Amino acid sequence: MSEIKEPAVALIELRSIARGIKTADDMVKKAPIRLMEARTVCPGKYIIVVTGEVGSVEEAYKAGLETGKEMVVDDLLLPNAHEQLIPAMEACVEVDKIVSLGILETFSVASVIRSADSAVKTANVTLIELRMANGLGGKSFFTMTGELNEVEAAMEAGVSLIEEEGAMLCHEIIPNPHNDINLKLL
Repeated sequence: MSEIKEPAVALIELRSIARGIKTADDMVKKAPIRLMEARTVCPGKYIIVVTGEVGSVEEAYKAGLETGKEMVVDDLLLPNAHEQLIPAMEACVEVDKIVSLGILETFSVASVIRSADSAVKTANVTLIELRMANGLGGKSFFTMTGELNEVEAAMEAGVSLIEEEGAMLCHEIIPNPHNDINLKLL
């Protein structure tokens, strides 16, 4: 796929696996998008994540909401997503060294995506990974690194965005993590 000029991300989470698969099919048939994720997550839900040009993602997102209807439990449309977001979601970010480590954990996939996007748009940090409810009992988290003051600013932005909606589970900052921790994360 060619480089996305205006990256957008959309997510639809459904309580029905059957409706989730149908919704994903309708979304990819509606507009030229990339189906990044379409899978079951704990506890018995189905998530669909698509990326692409803003207009196409919006069109597919609307079609997905229409198909999903009453089975939709959460959704997200994020036009102009930060360029680091998609690589972190794909766990393909290479980081040489973790200076300070920020970890933010949420109760939902949509909230972790919004939080990570806000964090990386606020401060000079590098997203390492964004895990979406895969083997996590429905929870999600992201990790980031940078200078301590930058990680603190990014964390504040990420937490404040989702704290009011009740999706925040926990967040931690580790200045200068031990090398054994770095080896597990890199």
